[in-house]
Amino acid sequence: MKKIALIVLIMVSLVTQVWAAEKNISARDAKALLDANKNIYLLDVRTPQEYSQGKLAGSVLIPIGEFERRTREVPKNKTIVVYCAVGSRSKPVANFLSQQGYKDVYNMTDGIVGWYRNGFPIQR
Repeated sequence: MKKIALIVLIMVSLVTQVWAAEKNISARDAKALLDANKNIYLLDVRTPQEYSQGKLAGSVLIPIGEFERRTREVPKNKTIVVYCAVGSRSKPVANFLSQQGYKDVYNMTDGIVGWYRNGFPIQR
């Protein structure tokens, strides 16, 4: 009986993690999403120095080092696209948001570098 309960608990945990997982999208897909929906919270988790060198229009900077204490600034009622330079810092932030109950979270896997390589505009 204990083994069955443990198996059920593990299965429920895995299903919850899958449902809570962020969605990975490319810069090209993120651009299409932003073009289709103007009510997106675009979250940049790079450093202030990186942000000052170039950013996506309409983005909000919350550096990854400050993110845990500033999570409340991220609205729960909007679609969220998280990005960094190449997707490595944005992934854990997007995953954290998903685990905290944010419903529609996307990680831009190729970051602002992918955005730039696709020829999309960057604010300087």
